[in-house]
Amino acid sequence: MPALKLAQPLVFQPIFMERVWGGRRLEALYGKHLPSGVRIGESWEIVDRPEAQSVVETGPLRGSTLHDLWANHRAEIFGDVPDHPRFPLLVKLLDAQDKLSLQVHPPPDAVRALGGESKSEFWYIADASPAAELFAGLAGASSRSAFESAIADGTVEQQVHRIKAAAGDAMFLPSGRLHAIGAGNVIVEIQQNSDTTYRVFDWNRRSSSGTQRELHVQESLRCIDFDDLRPELARPDGESLVREEFFNVDKWHLDGERKATLANSFAIFCCLIGPVECCGRAFQAGQFFLLPASLSGTTIRASGRSELLRITITT
Repeated sequence: MPALKLAQPLVFQPIFMERVWGGRRLEALYGKHLPSGVRIGESWEIVDRPEAQSVVETGPLRGSTLHDLWANHRAEIFGDVPDHPRFPLLVKLLDAQDKLSLQVHPPPDAVRALGGESKSEFWYIADASPAAELFAGLAGASSRSAFESAIADGTVEQQVHRIKAAAGDAMFLPSGRLHAIGAGNVIVEIQQNSDTTYRVFDWNRRSSSGTQRELHVQESLRCIDFDDLRPELARPDGESLVREEFFNVDKWHLDGERKATLANSFAIFCCLIGPVECCGRAFQAGQFFLLPASLSGTTIRASGRSELLRITITT
């Protein structure tokens, strides 16, 4: 297969997901063209899963899926990366106008017993209401049996650690951490390519027909790390927000131009405050682009104060 000669970053069509806790903030904040009349909770910006595929929006690769590119053009686009059957990250925007369910993603040891896929993830708070909060880990010492009793008697909310959230905050959530996003948050979520979630509590919500969402109490109890007490928000180390086994996230404050040094690997950029320009294409707040490995060293420019998240994988 002939080598690709790419002149611009890759931009993918977002995939919008209706959620009971969603809203319309992605339209108001970022001009996303949401389907009318529904509550959109998630915009899957970059994804390679059997049930959901990112598709290139413009350029010579228009119409190609992310999986096609990963399978057939890995060296030119993604560079020197670990071998996975699918692109290893899933990148989303979340609009939580109501609380998400209290949930957990299985750690690797639980996957061996329960099936599914392990998942660690990272939250960057792009926008937050004055009352916004996050739920993560346990508020105090507990055990599986004590937590199960709290579920049964309706006091489980008291067991969860609550954290005040504000725009610019960030948090890493390893698999096994009990968590939920509180109402009023708009979040950039970067995660392992997994969609296995066990809901342990859904705040007693009911649908319009009076039914409750399915819970996975026993699976959740198998997965929750009961030693995970009062976790804290991420503490940036210079530009670095997180350095973990699966991905790295940096926050750039850009006023002028800067080379996106990639060292023979791709990078995903999320524009937080724009505009920025890369290879002749402008990007506004809420837009994402994948800079191929073959364009390493490309300059990204801002005409004023801009902010970007730079997402890479550990090689």
